[in-house]
Amino acid sequence: MEKNLESLDLNLLRLLKVVVETQNTSVAAEKLGISQTSVSRGMAKLRETFGDQLFIRKAHGVEPSELAEKLAEAAEQMLTPFTQVLEAYQDFDPQLFTGTIVIACDLTLLDVFGKGLYQSLVSALPNAKLKLIYWQQNSLQNLLDRKIDYMLHYTMLPLPQDIYTHHLSNIKINLVARKNHPVLSNTSEWDAIKELPIVKYASESMTGKYDPYDELFLAKGCEPNICLVSHCVPILVSKLVSSDAIAFNSSYLLTHDDQLACYPLPTIPERLKNISISGGYLQSKRGYPLNQHLHQAMQSFFNSIVQPDINLA
Repeated sequence: MEKNLESLDLNLLRLLKVVVETQNTSVAAEKLGISQTSVSRGMAKLRETFGDQLFIRKAHGVEPSELAEKLAEAAEQMLTPFTQVLEAYQDFDPQLFTGTIVIACDLTLLDVFGKGLYQSLVSALPNAKLKLIYWQQNSLQNLLDRKIDYMLHYTMLPLPQDIYTHHLSNIKINLVARKNHPVLSNTSEWDAIKELPIVKYASESMTGKYDPYDELFLAKGCEPNICLVSHCVPILVSKLVSSDAIAFNSSYLLTHDDQLACYPLPTIPERLKNISISGGYLQSKRGYPLNQHLHQAMQSFFNSIVQPDINLA
């Protein structure tokens, strides 16, 4: 039997299941949309694989044996996942989807764009159950283990080839500090700012001690004067408006307090004047309608937003 199982056609399991349910080969043929001859050939192959005691012939049909009933039950358990996958690909309707979607975002992006993202997702998948969580140390493994459906992060985050990523948007970077800053109001060149205190948003995308902006200070021969690192935007904003601290950040931060202003960047490489945002999911899900729909919803959202205008102080 083991040798025969290796070449067993899944269609035979479906035939077995239907014959057990209908207890009639003619009805089974009609239900499956195949000929009576095809049913007879399939039944012969089933008997060859599992033995002659699968069904007992009766005057008006067949009676399944206990073995046939057990095999039909097992076939149901085997075929259901296949059916669910095929239905998901063929009949996906975002308006009717009621499953759970888990999206992991870098916390800074969740803080800045979370409300808009949520509204966009509700519009795209109105009946889905949503989990918008922040990216943590175990998030990459959870994504690989299919516990996370989609990720939103900075492009600089190193990722394995198992993850398919696509560019969503660029965020323009400026120096952010309090209005009428005593130094930045006059100049933002390196010699003037290199000793100023710096506040930073904690990010899981940074794996080393220094980020690219810290390295600019090091290249000038000085250690960056980092006075505060936090995940909490209100804390960062409070430090900026109450001190001479500066931040390499975007104009989005100004929406949190009208005492903040943007100032020109010092001379830095072009690649650091903007930060790229990417979305991603498993390569193996690239053809899956749900992930394609998430991709489109995310891209539409970022295409629709405009970074706040700034008047450089």
